[in-house]
Amino acid sequence: MAKYLLLKHYRGAPDPVNDVPMDRWTPEEISAHMRYMNDFADRLRESGEFVDGQALAPEGTWVRYDGEGRPPVTDGPFAETKDLIAGWMVIDVDTRERAVELAGELSAAPGAGGKPIHEWLEVRPFLSAPPTATEWCH
Repeated sequence: MAKYLLLKHYRGAPDPVNDVPMDRWTPEEISAHMRYMNDFADRLRESGEFVDGQALAPEGTWVRYDGEGRPPVTDGPFAETKDLIAGWMVIDVDTRERAVELAGELSAAPGAGGKPIHEWLEVRPFLSAPPTATEWCH
């Protein structure tokens, strides 16, 4: 089995088919979306393919080392994550094809009007071992 990270991209990828932002959904539409996500995770728990998952809040903080005891903190730029990644799920599956299949199902979560979002998900395999110097240079 191999672990894959499924990144939910609400912005930064090609527009989903049902492109109404979540902050304009009704409470019922949000509930239906969350129910779909929970049911999907429960099904993967039963099959042994679910590892973990979490929605992310839109706010965040940049932190870096800048000398002893002084990590500077700022609110950006976040082009690679804050504006793009709404949440994630880690799965453990037998093949890349299964990871892609599950990402396709997750993309069908309902949105505005109860219709599937058709959102883009990024499928990223976990490194099974650090690359060697030879692999890194090629």
